[in-house]
Amino acid sequence: MLTAKGEATRQRIVGGAAAEIRDHGVAGTTLDDVLARTTTSKGQLFHYFPGGREELLLAVADYEAGRVLADQQPYLGRLDSWAAWQAWRDTVVRRYSEQGVHCPLGTLITELGRHSPAARAVTGRLIAQWQEAVQAGIAAMQRSGQIAPGLDAARTAAAIIAVIQGGVTILMSTGSSAHLEAGLDTALLFLREGTGLRGRVIAARSA
Repeated sequence: MLTAKGEATRQRIVGGAAAEIRDHGVAGTTLDDVLARTTTSKGQLFHYFPGGREELLLAVADYEAGRVLADQQPYLGRLDSWAAWQAWRDTVVRRYSEQGVHCPLGTLITELGRHSPAARAVTGRLIAQWQEAVQAGIAAMQRSGQIAPGLDAARTAAAIIAVIQGGVTILMSTGSSAHLEAGLDTALLFLREGTGLRGRVIAARSA
């Protein structure tokens, strides 16, 4: 277990490596670059990351995954009003629009190997935490009577995360946030209308 000082040193290395990768990409970042940026000795770096570059990249991927969620606060953590949901929607769109076609986390996961257990674990934790936060927001709105109680909060939250990921993938391919915005706007409309929207869809299909 690390001391407070040791944890601070480790976080400084991870943060510095993340900044270096954001500036120069994974391929353009060496351990020597990280050492220079963080004023860390090689001995210190290998003390905290005995697995070397791959272990450091995994730690940076975890750090970047945490930033995905942190950048959506404070709204993601308190989706208890329609104003909060709209503010969260705007924050997500703005974050990814500013990021553009370059995704540090995606690049790191690709470098680590998308199907490697370590990379899948990082992605899995991010998706699970993100979905839990959205699900908690839906449940809070159900308790206050603002979302229909019959809506499946878990499946709806999973669908919203899928909408975001699909929109971000298209944004990274085209540079346009139009699909991300359309997907989120449709998701919020569905939440507002709840089972009533589902009922009208079923009725339309039956007509």
